[in-house]
Amino acid sequence: MTASRIAIELRAVSKAYGSADCGPPVIDGLDLRVAAGDFVCLLGRSGSGKSTLLNLVAGLDRPSSGEVQVHGAGPAMLFQDHALFPWLNAGENVELALRLRGRAKVDRAAEVDRLLRLVRLEGMSGRRVHELSGGMRQRVALARALAQGSDILLMDEPFTALDATTRSLLHAELIRIWTDQRLTVLFVTHDVHEAVGLGSRVVQLSSHPGRVAREWSVGLSYPRRSEDPAVRTLTLDITARLQEEAGRHARP
Repeated sequence: MTASRIAIELRAVSKAYGSADCGPPVIDGLDLRVAAGDFVCLLGRSGSGKSTLLNLVAGLDRPSSGEVQVHGAGPAMLFQDHALFPWLNAGENVELALRLRGRAKVDRAAEVDRLLRLVRLEGMSGRRVHELSGGMRQRVALARALAQGSDILLMDEPFTALDATTRSLLHAELIRIWTDQRLTVLFVTHDVHEAVGLGSRVVQLSSHPGRVAREWSVGLSYPRRSEDPAVRTLTLDITARLQEEAGRHARP
């Protein structure tokens, strides 16, 4: 599903905080390229800079040094917390993104219906946030992200708070939407099984500071089942590499 065009590129990117960015770097000299149509999962220990990297790509923060290039419309972002507005219903939450884009009112209702159908929430437009399950809320949040009109989707552990069954269902829905909409996805997770189940590439970040330590091209067809030998082998390999990284930082 990859293409030759590059959607996201980070060159020698470093990010530090503190006065004049003089603190210890969270990310240091990081290089990463994401092709258009790729689904890249970022793995790493807490403190490896995964969320910082996503914020830099989203334009929510600036690198201390290096260059971040995003080719195309500004990325849409989906967080662990759905961040829906509770005083708006599901359709109004999605419509807000269309309104901010300047879409004409006459077109917005049809587009809201289309996006809610896309995330399998037909007939749910009038539901308030408190009337929706956790999985439904994340579907609405995904529809709102897609309403921003970007072909790049940044996802920061969006399914962590959901139960295993709901996560599995949303994994399948996300793969379907990624394929149908020809999106580029950069997905942060702590879960190796999730990364192997979703990603066309898996990238491991080192810790303190974050750099690209290893990456794997997955090359397995969907759906991917954890009991499949190729899936299990890759999952064990990535887990072993993460444990090696954890062991290095545990040593005195």
